[in-house]
Amino acid sequence: MNQNSIVTENDYSPKSANAFRTISEASSELGLPQHVLRFWESKFHQIKPLKRGGNRRYYRPEDLEILKKIRNLLYDEGYTIKGVQKLFKEKSLRSEKVTEKKIILNTNKTKINKINSEILVEVINELEGYKDILSMNFKEKDSK
Repeated sequence: MNQNSIVTENDYSPKSANAFRTISEASSELGLPQHVLRFWESKFHQIKPLKRGGNRRYYRPEDLEILKKIRNLLYDEGYTIKGVQKLFKEKSLRSEKVTEKKIILNTNKTKINKINSEILVEVINELEGYKDILSMNFKEKDSK
């Protein structure tokens, strides 16, 4: 094998941002040992790598974002694992409440739109009645 056939890490083209990452790629990208990633999987149910034959892990882009947040909260912000779990739980509860509010608002909008439609139909009918009255008045004046 000649020297030109050896492929170095620099020769690989970077993966797409949407590509799945192996545990070693995720580990390198995050600057964390693989065992830490495996441990965090056991502590944070939000991390759900795809597992293939032989239990090989493939991290989705969403998993990497969650892992980056966890790393930042633990290492940079000084949170404990329990503290980060609590934050995720609170965020989950808030997003559920926001979803509920959106559903209620959409339901109310539908009711409002229905009410507005009914009111518009009434107004149109009333205006058509005035139009008929006016057109009869003009016909009477024209015939005189």
